[in-house]
Amino acid sequence: MHLDMDAFFASVEEKLNPRLKGKPLCVGGGLEPRGVVSSANYAARPYGIRAGMPYAEARRLCPHAVFLEGNPQKYVHISLQILETLKSCTPAVEPFSIDEAFFELTQVPYEGKPSPEECDPASILDSAVPVARAVQRAVARKTGLSATIGIAPNKYVAKMASGVQKPRGLTALTIERYREIYWPAEVDALWGIGEKTRDSLATLGIRTVGQLAQFPRELLTYHFGLNGDHLRDAARGDDVSPVVPYYEGVPVKSMGHEVTLAQDLDQRDAILAQLLRLSDMVGRRLRQDGYRGRIVAVKFRDSSFHTTIRQRALPALVDDEHSIYKTASALLDENWDGRPLRLVGVSISGLVPGAGLHQHGLFQEDEHRRKMVEVVDSLRDRFGDHAIVKAGVLS
Repeated sequence: MHLDMDAFFASVEEKLNPRLKGKPLCVGGGLEPRGVVSSANYAARPYGIRAGMPYAEARRLCPHAVFLEGNPQKYVHISLQILETLKSCTPAVEPFSIDEAFFELTQVPYEGKPSPEECDPASILDSAVPVARAVQRAVARKTGLSATIGIAPNKYVAKMASGVQKPRGLTALTIERYREIYWPAEVDALWGIGEKTRDSLATLGIRTVGQLAQFPRELLTYHFGLNGDHLRDAARGDDVSPVVPYYEGVPVKSMGHEVTLAQDLDQRDAILAQLLRLSDMVGRRLRQDGYRGRIVAVKFRDSSFHTTIRQRALPALVDDEHSIYKTASALLDENWDGRPLRLVGVSISGLVPGAGLHQHGLFQEDEHRRKMVEVVDSLRDRFGDHAIVKAGVLS
């Protein structure tokens, strides 16, 4: 099963302030006019408002909508309540995001559950519907919020099933039924396929999910690398990834920070200052959590909302902001065309646990830099992250 809370951030705000109920409501990641909609309630959606839309555009579509800045602490608190509720059903719960989770019932006994030998896959899924209804009711009692659930033989199809009918929906899909619904649809109906991938597939003559499902795997791999396999599997509804229970933890794949700027920037030094601050935050987080990474990425979005992401693999694993910033600034210089930017971000992936990986450098400067970083970290641990900040661009 895949559980997806309905308009989560907006629903939490409605619950805490009943006067908002029934009014078009947008919750965003920043104050106007630079903010972007993170969640829109169902009263706002008929006006064309959707997540990821700039506040200015949302206000143009619905001038009388209410706009609120999001409060992550509130949402995390409710998210933990949801997790506790799901754990009472089965320990095999994998939190997927703050408002989504996968959970599997293969090993969980429940009334009316048939064995796989007794009936066909559709009957097995149907037998789980009462369990899903019970989960929806339990979540509603605990949080006062509604959830949509998808049921399927695997995680990917369950995720797609939860998008068939919202809010308060419950959809069970066999693989055959999944193909009946989605194969005629355009490829960007699939979870994980965005505008760029859709356009790239179109150059190969692939416009529907069914065409993607039947396209030769070797040609997809030639054009998209390993992602070609994933694309075809998604179209066919094939997925063997297990539910990873919350108590086992999900390996961290990347760490990053980004910022929507108070005003568009077109001065290189001002943009580099932002990259330096973000690199510092990423390096600090790597060291706090005990990771090192190899692939540095920079993200920037211009005033026309065109987003560029570029990355580069480093010759060694790193956890210091100097190496991260040096690579991020080079990526910016190589890919930025000078247009004003409204958002910049820095991230690092290819993470591995950092314990025991540090080797003494060949040059005394490396050791001095490492010792300086350790001293700065200890002062920040004691007095807070703002106790010591970078004074300028790293050389």
